[in-house]
Amino acid sequence: MARPAPGIEMLPQERQQRILQRLRSHGRVLAAELAAEFGASEDSIRRDLRELAAKGLCKRVYGGALPLLAPLAPLKQRHAEHAGRKLALARKAVELVREGQVLLIDAGSTNAAIAAALPERMRLTVVTNAPDIALALYDREGFEILLLGGRIHPHVGGAVGGQTLRELQRIRADLCFPGACAIEAETGLWGFDSEESLFKRAMVEASGETVVVATDDKLGTQATHQIVSMTDVQHLVVEHDAGRAVRAAFVAKGASVHRAGVVRA
Repeated sequence: MARPAPGIEMLPQERQQRILQRLRSHGRVLAAELAAEFGASEDSIRRDLRELAAKGLCKRVYGGALPLLAPLAPLKQRHAEHAGRKLALARKAVELVREGQVLLIDAGSTNAAIAAALPERMRLTVVTNAPDIALALYDREGFEILLLGGRIHPHVGGAVGGQTLRELQRIRADLCFPGACAIEAETGLWGFDSEESLFKRAMVEASGETVVVATDDKLGTQATHQIVSMTDVQHLVVEHDAGRAVRAAFVAKGASVHRAGVVRA
């Protein structure tokens, strides 16, 4: 991003456009860094961030701002969106799976792609709350499937609630794939629905390692309910074009970041 020429101060509208560009490319912005880069006061930058937040274009946090993440669309709609990107992520994610493991796979369109990409004849046990994932695997060779019971949340596409949690608490898995509504390096994994977020947290607690697979729009963002911090996430699988600064922020928190392959047209 080009710096303003010496002695020339950018107009507020121009600063705000550049702030939005930075949010899209870096996932978060800090007021002090923007002030130094734009040659403006921190008060001016904070005013810009307040105005952008009031327009619904970002979320104010202490010291800066995060991109605003829209609530998830219904599962049926999500299955049809960005299929190539999710397939590339799934292929990278299943490289972390080892023979004989017990896997916990959450509901969601990206996780459905992961289940479809799992290799056969590896003696895998798949525990899931999602009927569509269980159905996709039940007639494939080499899988034992455990479908958790409970109330099916129509938006989530999987079982949530007390019964589901009780059944999950009797499971011990090697690897879990909680669906990612939002993930941010400083604060961790986030969800929109309270019951769904409790289920995701229980998945992490029941597993030896956690793999979060996230499309670019979910990186550097927050939702409503914090699920776990980054100390509980061992692996993050991102798209091939995920920004270097965003990837570095997660690596600094101790996560192994894995880039998916290039999406072919």
